[in-house]
Formats: sequence, structure tokens, C-alpha cells
Amino acid sequence: MDTPWLDIPLADYEGHMSLSTIGQAQMLATLFAELLAEFSPPSVAVVGCAGGNGFDQICMEATRRVAAVDINPHYLEALSNRYADRIPGLELYAGDIQSPALTFAPVDLIYAALLFEYVAPAPVLANLKAACRPQGVLASVLQLPSGTAAAVSPSPFTSLQALAPVMHLVTPADLLAHAKEAGFVPLSAKKIALPSGKKFAVQVFQLPAGENVPIRPP
Repeated sequence: MDTPWLDIPLADYEGHMSLSTIGQAQMLATLFAELLAEFSPPSVAVVGCAGGNGFDQICMEATRRVAAVDINPHYLEALSNRYADRIPGLELYAGDIQSPALTFAPVDLIYAALLFEYVAPAPVLANLKAACRPQGVLASVLQLPSGTAAAVSPSPFTSLQALAPVMHLVTPADLLAHAKEAGFVPLSAKKIALPSGKKFAVQVFQLPAGENVPIRPP
């Protein structure tokens, strides 16, 4: 797949997201920690995981299986170097989550933060349904339009500006409609505003029991 994500160094992405003027890395890690605390999932997949922001929040006593999914294999290599010793059996999946060829055994919690801005929601949600255990949870984070802030914030890490032409904001209403069509039901929703002026929508969905059959043993 031709995507600028393959050309952005992880150091640039992490440096950009961690800037105090942006603050998105901290927000996303905090949300992940809150989801882990709320649902105590035995298994979790982070789709669009980059270098593993928030993976230090995973308690292996509660969450015994972790899958990391990203389109950039170099990001996954860095993630493995950081966390393979801490997370036994860490699973790495490099590929396009829009493709049905990218599969992994279903999990109890899927975290998809700032993913849907770069993919077609319908095929991704179909794949995430196949990757979600019955009564499992899908948590998404969407960036909302801003009248004052650029979609891709300016920063010293200029390589990220390559994302601007391929970034398409998805409304919470559209994601809700696509999620329902895929078989998910909404559990909760909230909005977060950062000092930068950017706002985000957090939506949590559940796959009802009997709605999915695991594609392989957990």
C-alpha cells in the first residue's frame, strides 16, 4: 500500500505527538490505561500501535495476550525491542488493517486511536469485528474538526505534514453508523479537548454475544 506512514520515522512521530504544545501522546496513553482498568481484558489488540505508546500500562496479570498492529514494520520492530521482554508472547502484525488478509485471533479489547482518519471505515470495521471476541469491546478515538487548529499540527517534525493530504476526518455519527452496520452496539461516548485547541471523540462499542465466531482459537 502506498502510504506516507511508511516514510515517517518513528522518532519524528513520537516527538511530534509528545510535544507539550500537542499533548496527544499523553492523552492517548491515559485513555488506554482507563480502558484497561475499566474492562480488565484478558486479551488486547492495539491497531495503529506505532512504537507502543501506553504499552507500559498493560498489567500482564490481567491481560495475558497482547497484539500490536501497524502498517509500518519498522514501528513494530521498535515496539518489540521495547516491550518483548516485558510482555511475554507479544504478537506483531504488520499490514493494512483495511485488507482481509491481515488477521489475528480475536481479542477482548481493541484500541483504535486516530486510525479511522486514514482508512475506509467499513472494511476496517468488518475486519475488527472478525478480530473481536463475543462481548468484546472496540474503543476508538477520532479527531474532530477545529476552526482554529490545523488538521496536522505544525511542529519541528516536518515529515508529518505528508499526512495532511491523506487525512480525512470521520464524524462520530458516521463511525457510529458504520459500527452498527458491522454488528457493534454503542456503550459510551465522550469528547476531550486539549489545550492546543484540538478536540477528540472517544467512542466505545461492544460486539454482542453470538454476533461473531472466532476465526481461530484464542
